[in-house]
Amino acid sequence: MDYATLLQILDSTLRLGTPLLLACLAGLFSERAGIFDIGLEGKMLMSAMASGAVAALSGSVWIGLGAGICASLILAGIHGLASITFRGNQLISGVALNFIASGITVLVAQALFGQGGRTPPLQGAARFNPIDLPFAEALSSVPVLGPFYAEVLSGHSILVYAALAAVPASWWLLYRTRFGLRLRAVGENPAAVDTAGVSVVGLRFAAVAITGVLCGIAGAYMATALQAGFGREMTAGRGYIALAALIFAKWRPWSALGATMLFGFFQALALRPDVVEGVVGRKVPVSLLDALPYILTVLVLAGFVGKAIPPRAGGQPYVKER
Repeated sequence: MDYATLLQILDSTLRLGTPLLLACLAGLFSERAGIFDIGLEGKMLMSAMASGAVAALSGSVWIGLGAGICASLILAGIHGLASITFRGNQLISGVALNFIASGITVLVAQALFGQGGRTPPLQGAARFNPIDLPFAEALSSVPVLGPFYAEVLSGHSILVYAALAAVPASWWLLYRTRFGLRLRAVGENPAAVDTAGVSVVGLRFAAVAITGVLCGIAGAYMATALQAGFGREMTAGRGYIALAALIFAKWRPWSALGATMLFGFFQALALRPDVVEGVVGRKVPVSLLDALPYILTVLVLAGFVGKAIPPRAGGQPYVKER
């Protein structure tokens, strides 16, 4: 594999890993607060439909992004009510939201556009277009680092850079602020937080809201940047892959970046079977390459990457002592 081909794969890795990164950070906030959220997939799917549909109707990708975030927040609010207010089973609530999103997205898209559950192709101002970083063209002639900057880091939509910026922002929020300290404490010992006079319910709803916003951005990215419109079941299990990456990363923001880019790298390899054939020396079935991210997900969930200890109060509804 030559350097130019490697750069192309890394470029695809960054594009394909972005929705995984956003969803992984979304799950990070929720689970750090003690709320397991299997419904990342459903929130991403609902956001993708809403952002794609509204962008197609309004001609503005920013209005579409806002619609996608709102749609994701609605599902996040429902999950919060079921899990926090009514103390329901968090796993069942998340799975139910995934089923609801799977059906309602196709139904709404078909009712609006009559194209088999798809939106019309997005063009112009209805899509997030690539952005060239400063000096990308001038630095492209610099050996090794220049092409990496110009071809891998430059030329992505603004949401890719927002996702990358969300990693240090999440680390700072969780580990350098009072809010982050309390949020992590709620996931470990909510009774102690309650004793200190801090609202456990309020913190958990705040975490669920952050999850909704990040999933909304992830879904909008898929429909308005990664692809040119919404398509049926377009998330294709990325929410579950993000959960596996979160376990792989052991609930840490910087590790989440590496884990999601690893999954994105396997997805990028599936787009270049010729490269894989050249490396291994024999033809590899495309179906096997497509399955690699999901195989890695199973391995992570089966514990083959080491023991991962979740927050101690994760999945447990908090009942205030009287």
